[in-house]
Amino acid sequence: QVQLVESGGGLVQAGGSLRLSCTTSGSIYSVDAMRWYRQVPGNQRERVATLTRSGNTDYANDVKGRFTVSGDTAKYMAYLQMNSLKPEDTAVYYCHVEFYKSYDGETFGLWGRGTQVTVSS
Repeated sequence: QVQLVESGGGLVQAGGSLRLSCTTSGSIYSVDAMRWYRQVPGNQRERVATLTRSGNTDYANDVKGRFTVSGDTAKYMAYLQMNSLKPEDTAVYYCHVEFYKSYDGETFGLWGRGTQVTVSS
């Protein structure tokens, strides 16, 4: 069975840093992309950062210059380094993996259960 787990969330003061980790395991042929999202209760889930198989990255405008996504898609792993955190960054952060089960099959998506990040002023 495929599993995806996030970790590294916690409570931090504004201006501080946190590093989130995302690990995926299971029946996966290859990973095409790993993405970080965040969601505040009552709001839509927001895409924060993307890491592709080729190593390309993309960020939401609000986190550019503060967050950095890295990892190794071949190992089904991604990280999100969050610096200069603001109270408005408070949310549940989710990892999402886009993967193949075979060489030429369709892609599938899997969500983690999320990790809470709370930034105090």
